[in-house]
Amino acid sequence: MAHIERVDLNLLAPLAALLEERHVSHAAALAGMSQPAMSRALQRLRDTLGDELLVRTPQGYRLTPRAERVQRQLRAVLPRLESLFAPEEFDPAEAAESFRVAGTDYSRVLAPAVFRRVFQQSPRSTLHLRTWHDAIYDDLDRGVVDLVFFARSEPMPTLHTEHLFDDRFVCVLSADHPLAAGEEITLQDYLDAAHVIVDTTGERQTAIEKRLEDLGTRRRAGLTVPYHSLAALSVLGTRLILTLPERLLAQQPPEPGLRVMPAPEVIRPMKYQMAWHPRLDGDLGQRWLRDSIRAVAAELPAHLTRADSAPSPE
Repeated sequence: MAHIERVDLNLLAPLAALLEERHVSHAAALAGMSQPAMSRALQRLRDTLGDELLVRTPQGYRLTPRAERVQRQLRAVLPRLESLFAPEEFDPAEAAESFRVAGTDYSRVLAPAVFRRVFQQSPRSTLHLRTWHDAIYDDLDRGVVDLVFFARSEPMPTLHTEHLFDDRFVCVLSADHPLAAGEEITLQDYLDAAHVIVDTTGERQTAIEKRLEDLGTRRRAGLTVPYHSLAALSVLGTRLILTLPERLLAQQPPEPGLRVMPAPEVIRPMKYQMAWHPRLDGDLGQRWLRDSIRAVAAELPAHLTRADSAPSPE
């Protein structure tokens, strides 16, 4: 018995031509080969299959019973092989992809427009937005999630990342907070206050905590909440300070009784990014999804003016 690893798959095309034409010269023309090359291919096929395949008769060449069986199988197999090795195409209008994306509730700045774009262009596809958790990058590595939205400064060498946009931080505090009467919040006043911390990873609002740690300091948590949306409702009538990305705050109507002020300048703008595993680089559906996200991010306004005072920090 011939094992597949010992079979020259280059013989498949000559075999199909010989069985179809039942003539060496005609088969050579069909396969784009010379007649001597086709004759050599026929001999190799006879050796490989242990059968004459073509037998000369007064009426011309006839197929052996084995050749007839092989021909029936080839007619089923060859189209599949051609499909297997054909260049891939992706038509979003016809595709029925399943995209798995993860992010914190900050993703509402971008995600609804992404959803609209995806379903307008690929109505048969499905999107799954997964909850953010501390092991989300392991999920990317294991293939449980295709793409994540995130904001962090540390490099992730095992993943491919791409910057989407920046967002500056603003402070939200009750209008009767002692610091609300000023024009700005100094770093010292900021550190002396109690804060609402949005738990993005390990009970830390990492984009802020990492910057303060780089300066050798930290802020004091008065309240820790799991969602940005809940945090915005937590400062009214308290002495707490909430620090939020400005784009997120702009997603909801102004709350009476609150003051919005620029964060201290040392708290630099947040860089919002997307990340995916390198194995998805060439997947046409995933490439289309990333292109869709890029297009939505490019349409976001460059600057917002929600803070009560002064220009965006450099």
